Order: sequence, then structure tokens, then C-alpha cells
Amino acid sequence: MALDQNPGQPGPDDSGPVRPGIVRGALAGIVATAAMSLLMLAARRAGLMGSLPPTKISGRLLSSVRVRRTPGRRTVTAVALHFGFGAGAGALFGLLRKGPLGRPPRVLCGLVFGTGVWLISYMGWVPALGIMEPAHRDRPGRPQSMLAAHWVYGAVLGGLSGR
Repeated sequence: MALDQNPGQPGPDDSGPVRPGIVRGALAGIVATAAMSLLMLAARRAGLMGSLPPTKISGRLLSSVRVRRTPGRRTVTAVALHFGFGAGAGALFGLLRKGPLGRPPRVLCGLVFGTGVWLISYMGWVPALGIMEPAHRDRPGRPQSMLAAHWVYGAVLGGLSGR
């Protein structure tokens, strides 16, 4: 063993313990986003949603970069952003699972994580950017539907992100 290497630490040719967790989390985040999207679409069909939040967010993004908002462009952007955000959040979850979230049951950790993503998004950055009202002032049914969708996301994410 070379003197400059620490035992148990990843070497230059070793991906180490963190990278697989991040990749696994990102992949689980994509699957979890698909699952939550099904619940969101069902809630919209039931009249609880109005415009879906990813559609509202993508519309704002397209306007801010001065791209004409056609229905097709807005839909493609919404899907790409939603799945990209879900993969990114899943990667973060995969990273956290290696640290302070490493001991509790995976699905419970996922539910807590999904609740946190909902809080940070719908009580934080989404209203701060003027995209939507905060959850407590949003249209009836949408906050509850979105929270349930984030619970589905978290449960699936936690379940799939195991060792």
C-alpha cells in the first residue's frame, strides 16, 4: 500500500462508497418521479389540481429565457424539468443515505425526504420566484394532492435506494 493512501478511502481507480449511492438515488428518483406523476395526473383528472406545478414552472422558465411558449414546448420542458429535478433530488437522497440518514428504515427516510422536498418547493422557492402561491394560499386540493404525490415519491425513492 502506498504511504499517501488512507486505508478505507477510495483511491484514484475506486469509485468509493458514495458514488454508487448517488447514481442509485438518481435512478430511483426517476422511477419515483414517474410514480408521483401518475398520482398528480389522477388528481388533475379529479379536478384537484388545475395546472400542474411542473407546467407552471416550465412556463415561467420559458418566459424568462424569452422562448415562445407553445403547448408542446411547455409540456416537453415540464417533463424534462420534473424528471431532472426528481433525479437530482434522488441523487441527494442517495448521498444522505450514506450519512445521517443511514440507519432508519429506508421508506420512512424517503417519506421524510419527500415531505422536505414538498416544503422547500411549495413553501419556499416556487412562491419566492412568484410562480405559485405558497401551499397554504393555493387552490383547494392542489397542496394536499402535491403533498401526497411527494409522499409517493419519497416512499418509492426510499424503497428503491437500498443497498
